[in-house]
Amino acid sequence: MTDHIILWLKGLPRDYIVLITAALPVSELRGAIPLALSFGMTMQKAFLLSVAGNFIPVIPVLFLLEPVSNWLGRFRIFARFFDWLFTRTRKKADTIQKYEMLGLAIFVAIPLPMTGAWSGAIAASLLKIKFRYAVTGIILGILMAGLVVSALCALGITGWQAVTN
Repeated sequence: MTDHIILWLKGLPRDYIVLITAALPVSELRGAIPLALSFGMTMQKAFLLSVAGNFIPVIPVLFLLEPVSNWLGRFRIFARFFDWLFTRTRKKADTIQKYEMLGLAIFVAIPLPMTGAWSGAIAASLLKIKFRYAVTGIILGILMAGLVVSALCALGITGWQAVTN
């Protein structure tokens, strides 16, 4: 599967590859920023493309998750998937539910697996957080995550240069 994705992306301009990588639920901007830097992009360009790409799926997920999951939930295979997804998300939703927008921002900002804009948008949809609060919290979280990942990349580049010199 990964090989097919890499082959498909190979022919695209690098800016698009970074945007798409940031929009994917597995990599998000945690993978897109280092990828952009490996392409030789500046930190600013890597940050902006990754933040923009990471935000791409947020509004569709907020609007479409409930109706699509309700419709697909009629089919056994999809019902199992959505049950698994919603159960996993609800387990991590205490902070989000308690603090709403701030909790959502913190959840999205933590640069660890199973957190991020996708999980934040799913949680906001499940918890019925108002759209404007959900979008604001997710944007703040994406920006904070981007700053953290950029700082870690900058430290890594500086550290690597110090070791190799």
